[in-house]
Amino acid sequence: MPKSHAHPGLGPGLALASLGAIAFSGKAIIVKLAYRHGVDAVTLIMLRMLFALPLFALMAWWAGRGRPALTARDWMGVFGLGFSGYYLSSFLDFAGLAYVTANLERLILYLNPTLVLLFGWIAFRRRITRGQMFGMAISYSGVMVVFGHELGLGQSTSAAWGTLLIFLSAVSYSIYLVASGEFVKRLGSLRLVGLATSVACVLCIVQFLLLRPVEVALQVAPAVIWLSVLNATACTALPVLAVMMAVERVGPAMTAQTGMIGPLSTIVLSALILGEPFTVWIAAGTALVIAGIFVFTRLGR
Repeated sequence: MPKSHAHPGLGPGLALASLGAIAFSGKAIIVKLAYRHGVDAVTLIMLRMLFALPLFALMAWWAGRGRPALTARDWMGVFGLGFSGYYLSSFLDFAGLAYVTANLERLILYLNPTLVLLFGWIAFRRRITRGQMFGMAISYSGVMVVFGHELGLGQSTSAAWGTLLIFLSAVSYSIYLVASGEFVKRLGSLRLVGLATSVACVLCIVQFLLLRPVEVALQVAPAVIWLSVLNATACTALPVLAVMMAVERVGPAMTAQTGMIGPLSTIVLSALILGEPFTVWIAAGTALVIAGIFVFTRLGR
């Protein structure tokens, strides 16, 4: 076949997928930086969602132009998906980052494809092959290597608690991915993400108003405000759009494969910005997780 028939969107698609993966990874770095200013998880996630809400509301409006209005059933589904996929998972993730390194957080969240498969098997009896189980075993062993290393740093209780919170965050988001299939077909991916994330933003703001005095938000360090703006734009709205545009150009499989640079970018950013040590244990664990997900996705096609 002539070279002129090559996929025209391959280069831009891979660039967008890479941008999305790196931007997503930056979220943990920004959260860890904000924690250095004494802010708590409830306040920090409220600030992130407060600044992200106009962006996601605009996204929902743009994607919904000329489309049928949502039914009551649609709104119930959007609320449930927003609660599980963006509110609960985000809050658990932010809370867990107070106890573990950014590297371990990224590796745990990178297990999402394996959790989606497990929930698919539980809910729909979708078959799991031996090859996929082998890939899952490799990935989970990688997480255990890094987890064991953090336990050895003398903070076993806090590391275990943080790991549990972030794993539950991954579980919550995986439930969203499994349950969102029908609604993606009905509403479209961009409209669904815009609506579900808008719901999550409102929930995070309401949570803050119920649990904290409003004065708390006014007393945070200016650096926390600017970090939250950066988190809301560059590490929340931007990667969502970049990944969706990448899927349109190169498909979900290649986008997922490109996303493997996420843990690698977290290692680089955490070492350069946070000063977190890069050890042989982190290198080994990261290599195992990436290798396991690669085996898992290749054999799952």
